[in-house]
Amino acid sequence: MKVLQKNQNMLPISSQMFGVIMLGNGDFDQLQYRTDLPIPKLKSGEVLVQVLAAAINNTDINTRIGWYSKNHGAAEDAAWTGKALEFPRIQGADVCGRIVAVGDGVDETRIGERVLIEPSLKEADGQQLQDPWYFGSECDGGFAQYTKVAARHAYAINSELSDVELASFPCSYSTAENLLTKAQVCEQDLVFVTGASGGVGSAVIQLAKARGAKVIAQTSQAKAEEVITIGADRVVFRDSDLLQELGKNRVNVVIDLVGGTQWPILLELLKPEGRYAVSGAIGGAEVELDLRTLYLKDLTFYGCTILRDEVFGNLIQRIEDGQIKPLVAKTYPLAEIVRAQQTFLTKQHTGKIVLQVG
Repeated sequence: MKVLQKNQNMLPISSQMFGVIMLGNGDFDQLQYRTDLPIPKLKSGEVLVQVLAAAINNTDINTRIGWYSKNHGAAEDAAWTGKALEFPRIQGADVCGRIVAVGDGVDETRIGERVLIEPSLKEADGQQLQDPWYFGSECDGGFAQYTKVAARHAYAINSELSDVELASFPCSYSTAENLLTKAQVCEQDLVFVTGASGGVGSAVIQLAKARGAKVIAQTSQAKAEEVITIGADRVVFRDSDLLQELGKNRVNVVIDLVGGTQWPILLELLKPEGRYAVSGAIGGAEVELDLRTLYLKDLTFYGCTILRDEVFGNLIQRIEDGQIKPLVAKTYPLAEIVRAQQTFLTKQHTGKIVLQVG
């Protein structure tokens, strides 16, 4: 591990750090705040990042409760890759931090950079990955004083935004950028987005508008005004009759973060040759598909988890250019992660809940 003398004040003064570990799949009692965790040891090509702020995501909850398992929450397939998680695990995919040390093969001038960490990893633990890992799932993430990551996944960010504001971007906004990139959204498109007040949904609105597209957003009546303020051209409510209100064959693209029983109606909203992109299923993962709708309308479906190579770099550029704005609903200290997740689960907020770490 290489350290520059001028950066000594940013380095760990011992071999231990504070952080939150997940002991196993289950309820909040599986989260434990500790002050005696080992500081990550760097391998070739890695950087050590002092975590300044880290946001909460649905994936933190889903991973903890074993939601990704297709075997009724069984531990053997509860990770994003469909394999078993290793415990204890430090979660946290949304990280703003500062590089304080570098491993072999990494330019020492990177020490001191403020960075955002790309959450979808193609390199980790000193190896190139055949199946991408998710930061904070298949490897330790950012709910700790320090974390490590392959240098290629730590993107320097030049912005006047605060650490907390920057931590609201990586996971939700890269997911949104990936959805829109895969669905090839452009200024000619009318986009319908479900779950529009959440972290990804609100990011989709901003990023679609940055492309010049028009957006119809589905949300609750209580959050309609906030969603319009974010940039939606029109809002429809969750309990409304979508076909009656919007009509069949209305939109070019559906960005779906909800799934559930309304899913067949979303396909009816699409025009022939429409595009459907999905990265969440908080309303229900199992849906009913009439294949005739798929092939007679010549629809294209996109599953969006693995980030395309250009996505995170494009997101960094949009942040630096001021094309998108952070939406921070509330902040908590890292030690109060349980209270923060409980607030998150009420779904009464718009935007992100962020943990202050550094």
